[in-house]
Amino acid sequence: MLKPGLQLRTSQHLALTPALQQSIKLLQLSTLELEHEIEQMLQENPLLERDDDHVAAALRVDANGSMQAPGSPAEPEGNAAPEGESGDADSPSMSDAALSDAPETPGMPELHRPGGEYDDDAAPQLAARSTSLREHLLEQLSLTQATRRDAALVTALIDELDDNGYFDMSLEEMAGLFPEELEIDADELRSALGLLQSFDPTGVGARNISECLCLQLRTPDLDCLPEARDAETLKLARDIAAHHLPLLGARDYAKLRKALGCSDDQLRAAQSLIRRLDPRPGSRYSSPPADYVIPDVIVRKVGTQWRAMLNGDAMPRLRVNQMYAQILKAERGSAHAGLSSQLQEARWLIRNVQQRFDTILRVAQAIIERQQGFLNHGEVAMRPLVLREIADTLGLHESTISRVTTQKYMLTPLGTFELKYFFGSHVATETGGAASSTAIRALIKQLISAEDPTQPLSDSQLAQMLGEQGIVVARRTVAKYREALKIPPVSLRKTI
Repeated sequence: MLKPGLQLRTSQHLALTPALQQSIKLLQLSTLELEHEIEQMLQENPLLERDDDHVAAALRVDANGSMQAPGSPAEPEGNAAPEGESGDADSPSMSDAALSDAPETPGMPELHRPGGEYDDDAAPQLAARSTSLREHLLEQLSLTQATRRDAALVTALIDELDDNGYFDMSLEEMAGLFPEELEIDADELRSALGLLQSFDPTGVGARNISECLCLQLRTPDLDCLPEARDAETLKLARDIAAHHLPLLGARDYAKLRKALGCSDDQLRAAQSLIRRLDPRPGSRYSSPPADYVIPDVIVRKVGTQWRAMLNGDAMPRLRVNQMYAQILKAERGSAHAGLSSQLQEARWLIRNVQQRFDTILRVAQAIIERQQGFLNHGEVAMRPLVLREIADTLGLHESTISRVTTQKYMLTPLGTFELKYFFGSHVATETGGAASSTAIRALIKQLISAEDPTQPLSDSQLAQMLGEQGIVVARRTVAKYREALKIPPVSLRKTI
């Protein structure tokens, strides 16, 4: 018969403290996500503030609640401790000393203190708002003598255009969207579409790419192109755009010559004319805004060595609000338990943010020490590198290196790259060494850029040429790298 009893056992298990959880979370955030997280913490925690807040710096408040202007005599002994001096209520802050290695950004305007003279040259310049395709077309419509009914139909067609300027709906389907009492049929819409297709940019309102190119080949503006001045070339280009675009896209020049009954020179001239056309006429009015990347690390050459430095513009400067900290120091008790908890959270955040950037800097420096060849000679000199190698060097876990290298960017003289870019698998060489996948892709790109356009290199030929350089790769591996470079296959690279 079983009897209840008590047993004492000892065991070890990993416990993630709130501070450690926050440290892991901050480490995997991008610069933009980190700024959003800090902004949210600043709104929720009154004991946390930015160290670069010029308004706060202009008017300091002591522990007794009195305001003190900058430059005033030091406070008597017993009041709030001077900023930067250690104490029980002080917190680890990202001071100027911690940012001394951050490079200065040339050309940046000097920040003005409150009350100083305002400099118009330092004011941010706002980008002018671009005109949308709809606004551009409606402006042209307002200059026509179309009736109110026709103008309303053209406006309805404009509203159905996609970002490239195409009208991808049938006229019968469009007519069915209007109320029956308006008695709008496909023929009336076809007339309205014809008016729309006469607008700038040429080719807008086309229902497919063939119609778009045909519209552009009928415009008198083609007279400025030398190929369009030849009547035979213009006729061939119109015939290809109307009936033989699939053959041109597949680069099946033999069938094209047979179907058109032309020579290589005539076909080459017609192809050159078609290439000058714009298959997406509306895209210039709907281009998305440029995305900017703020690098976390800047790489510069010091003597003969490359060094990594933190980007000061990407580092938030935080500190604990000294007024609240002094109040908590002077009045300890359960009445301020909530503020004490927020004080601890503020200290954790400041410490973890500093630790995040220290870890990023260590990893970045370890990467560039192994990729000196890339910085000196480019992609062809990239060496194989895996996360485990950096983790073993720095004494960190491989998952930590993965978090550090995700959405963190490094500015180099060759461009801005994500830290993950410097890692890649290796391919064996005949000498027993290894070549990185990045270097092999760079070699494939070089070989294709130097090929004869009339006799482009196949994947098998590329694999053979790499083998002659001591890099053993299969044809399917070359095809995979070529596709990663977004280079079309040999059949689509061939020219006449």
